[in-house]
Amino acid sequence: MADSAFFCTLSHEGVLAVRGADAGKFLQGQLTCNINYLSDNLSSLGARCTQKGRMQSSFRILLESDGVLLAMATELLEPQLADLKKYAVFSKSKLTDESAAWVRFGLDHGDAALSSLGLELPADTDSVVRNDGLIAIRVSPQRAELWVAADQASSIKGKLCALLTEGELNQWLLGQIRAGIGQVMPSTRELFIPQMLNLQAVGGVSFKKGCYTGQEIVARMQYLGKLKRRLYRLQLEGSELPEPGTQLFAPTHNSSIGEVVIAARGEENIELLAVLQAEAAESGDIHLAALEGPALHLLDLPYTLDRDKEIQR
Repeated sequence: MADSAFFCTLSHEGVLAVRGADAGKFLQGQLTCNINYLSDNLSSLGARCTQKGRMQSSFRILLESDGVLLAMATELLEPQLADLKKYAVFSKSKLTDESAAWVRFGLDHGDAALSSLGLELPADTDSVVRNDGLIAIRVSPQRAELWVAADQASSIKGKLCALLTEGELNQWLLGQIRAGIGQVMPSTRELFIPQMLNLQAVGGVSFKKGCYTGQEIVARMQYLGKLKRRLYRLQLEGSELPEPGTQLFAPTHNSSIGEVVIAARGEENIELLAVLQAEAAESGDIHLAALEGPALHLLDLPYTLDRDKEIQR
């Protein structure tokens, strides 16, 4: 095992289930990702938007049994469930909170542990493998989620403990930040359109699937607009984590230039993802919470934005 290998319980998210004969058809008109691309071996990131293209939630979605499962921030699950049920009235689909039915683990450099469970997970991001009721998903290089039925969780955790160090959720979120994967949280609900979180760059938006709620705004931004705000990775000295939604400022502007998306403690400093005005970000003079607040420094993301490539999905 690599020295950096660890696992942790993904306690910050819940699981929304949509099951039934019309589950896929119903969600195809609700979500940014293409349900038809999903398979037993492929999952996706995605979002649900308002009519104005603002993200109400973001999630990872996968097929399971007679429907699909969506993992999202726990606090967003009940509002999304209530809202989706309004549109599912005439659909042969049933929406429920299945958070209690699943325990999800995040594994960093844990492929050997997955192999010991009979899960040979490909390196390709979004790939899925299943064995004996277990589901493993590649979420970014060297990082995987392991979905376990609740009644198996204690046994599986024991096996993981024998092979991996049990880490903290902060370590997992740090890996997510370094992978450049943003996430809608309660305090940032309906604040961003998908492109502001670079969701189209990590496979969470399909521009070939046809209509869905908010699609007109999202497509217009991709084809006709110039994206003025997008996701950046930054570093902040100190130990106090800024909350999602905390505003960022630049001396060259008289108002906020962006908001924190998620943050985690690194080895020496705090790392975070934030949506920033591109013009202000390029100046490099960015401060937390106030013009005189702590300075932030830009870090690299592991991908580039490529509109021509993105619209092929």
